[in-house]
Amino acid sequence: MRLYNGIEPMTIRILDISVASKIAAGEVVERPVSVVKELVENSLDAGAGQIVVEIEGGGVELIMVTDDGHGIPILDMEVAFERHATSKIVRDADLERIATMGFRGEALPSIAAVSSVTLTSRVRGSEMGATIQFRGSEMVRKGAAGGAEGTSITVKELFINVPARLKFLRSQAAEGGRIHTLVAQLALAYPEVRFQLRANGRERFVSPGNGSFRDALAKVYDTEVMESLLDVAASDGEGRRTWGCISAPSYSRANRGAINFYVNRRWVQSRLLSQAVEQAYLGMLMVGKHPLVALHLELPLEQVDVNVHPAKREVRFHHEGPVFSLVQRAARELLVARSPVPVVQPDPALQGPVTLHIRQQPSSQVAAISRQEEGADGRAEGEKPSAELPLLAQALPALRVLGQASGTYISAEGPGGIDLIDQHAAHERVLFERVRQQSRERQPAVQGLLTPLSVELLPAQMQAMERWREMLESHGFLGEPFGERTFLLRGVPTELRSDTDAEAMLIEALELLGRAQDPSQAGDSLAASIACHGAVRAGDSLTHEEMGGLLRQLEASDSPHTCPHGRPTMLQLSTSNLEREFGRR
Repeated sequence: MRLYNGIEPMTIRILDISVASKIAAGEVVERPVSVVKELVENSLDAGAGQIVVEIEGGGVELIMVTDDGHGIPILDMEVAFERHATSKIVRDADLERIATMGFRGEALPSIAAVSSVTLTSRVRGSEMGATIQFRGSEMVRKGAAGGAEGTSITVKELFINVPARLKFLRSQAAEGGRIHTLVAQLALAYPEVRFQLRANGRERFVSPGNGSFRDALAKVYDTEVMESLLDVAASDGEGRRTWGCISAPSYSRANRGAINFYVNRRWVQSRLLSQAVEQAYLGMLMVGKHPLVALHLELPLEQVDVNVHPAKREVRFHHEGPVFSLVQRAARELLVARSPVPVVQPDPALQGPVTLHIRQQPSSQVAAISRQEEGADGRAEGEKPSAELPLLAQALPALRVLGQASGTYISAEGPGGIDLIDQHAAHERVLFERVRQQSRERQPAVQGLLTPLSVELLPAQMQAMERWREMLESHGFLGEPFGERTFLLRGVPTELRSDTDAEAMLIEALELLGRAQDPSQAGDSLAASIACHGAVRAGDSLTHEEMGGLLRQLEASDSPHTCPHGRPTMLQLSTSNLEREFGRR
């Protein structure tokens, strides 16, 4: 036999059905949570109003999913375990309008290929049900059975014939935690369905199933989180709508684990939607902090492609721009309108000196909305689907300067009490909005350099210069290329402090722009950097007139409560707290 590069040519052959089944199962059944997901989604497609999930040993030893759905006819039970057997779609055109969670007909045969599965079902209105059992894709039992209306599927000895897969599983607690997270997210996707999770005989999670999105959220998150949530509801008039909850800027987390999206009830991962939310919070959260987001997105079925990932966790949008804008605009407008002034609160559990805590100060209107009874889709009662929630004015009240503390904070008196303003953060906000407005109007304030500055750039910085040249000019960086890797800088933004290193500032700007994904993000990042380098610093002594002027400018800002990087500009010690601490009430 002739050798090619020292390798004997391999014969092409058709795989044995058992091997092919295990390969196919590997795409669908990655770990115990994959089994739970597929079975629960089948229950949802069957119109279940109550779903009970029971697991043992992290789902490896036992998974049982019981529902009160419409059931499976006796004649269809064996067919259900055939690959690509489904009641969800019929023709290829149906793939363009998928309205169910499942549609490929792979779940049951894939699960049966790597475990022992028993299916018992009784159709609604039928006097008798049936049961069928498979082990490693082989049917071992079939017959009549009693039981309640609905379906119960028991999976035992998961991966019994694929022991290598067991080595890659984590501990029982970790695998059980994944299942807990899944069930909780499905409860948020379907607040009208009652979900129960039992692990090793103990109840771990129960959702109310009353249709209230906030009640379902309350079962997933603690009271502190619920107090920080704001209701979102918006539409674009073209059949696209978003609703749900996002956290106020006063609440944040260290990772993105609490950012969740539900597209037409499907819990999905979406880079597009994540970017839309991140842009909405831009300048309201500190770098490295992330919000809690639970947003539903409802789109016409033909505008979403869910057949792009084996686990159906990813989707594609046919019109990404309008989807991005809808989510970003809905969240941003709500956050800007309801961004609160943090309130300094004494800890009631402690005696003696005041211990400071920061909490959101809810407006009476926000509190009233949150108290309203919600409908099945999370909207307040009587709220029209296409209407956005009423927006509140964010303007600061007039503040009277009292003085400067530690050369860093401006103390002022307002109608609510005593306010402490971080002079650097406040000035950053003022400069940021000024620079951004000048850029949008293409009228940047520029300080020309007496002598042009020759700046050597790295290849990546040159690429950023070529891509964002117009953006730089609109923010006050003027000059032209001078050779292959040199830029001749002739002007810088007027807002920069006189002691700013112009060369270092240009390079920092190019580094920021090199990481930017779109013009909006690039412009905001550049404006924030200019504002940071131009603002007064902690320790700078200000006159009474300078402090008053800064407060007047802050009062006129669109978002006065945070700097462009998300830090609060001010804290408030309310009059009621002062009176309480001094024993006047």
